[in-house]
Amino acid sequence: MSKRADVLADRVAQAHRELMALVEALSETEWRAVCPNEGRTVGVLVHHVASVLPGELSMIQTVASGQPVTGITPELLDQMNARHAEDYADCSREETLDLLRGNSALVVDAIRGLSDAELDRAASVSLHRDAPLTAQYLVEDHPLCHTYLHLASIRAALPS
Repeated sequence: MSKRADVLADRVAQAHRELMALVEALSETEWRAVCPNEGRTVGVLVHHVASVLPGELSMIQTVASGQPVTGITPELLDQMNARHAEDYADCSREETLDLLRGNSALVVDAIRGLSDAELDRAASVSLHRDAPLTAQYLVEDHPLCHTYLHLASIRAALPS
């Protein structure tokens, strides 16, 4: 087991715990509040974070295996996010938390299993305009930073 992978997995797990704790403390009104600069409700945004985790893991594992990530563009992602916001406009907090718990465990366990060599491996990633990125970068940018990015948007939607 890689100590680096373990540390990364702990950081991702911490981000997800912070999100879960925040969601568990929300009122129903806060769950339905619209996040500034997002145009999506808190509930939709949390569901979004939870639902994209397997896709983020797939990108990480693809790069860790030395293969390029193809076919995913920022424009396609914008379309998918817009469709997701429509499809899950009325998502429940309980189902969303269950999805987040399950997908978080899946991602965290998989990250823990990566070797240092896999974390260091780089390949072209279409989502990032074909930049050659490492698997470690994808861990830090997607299940980690992505969670904190949306946590900040959620906090901005809540009363101080």
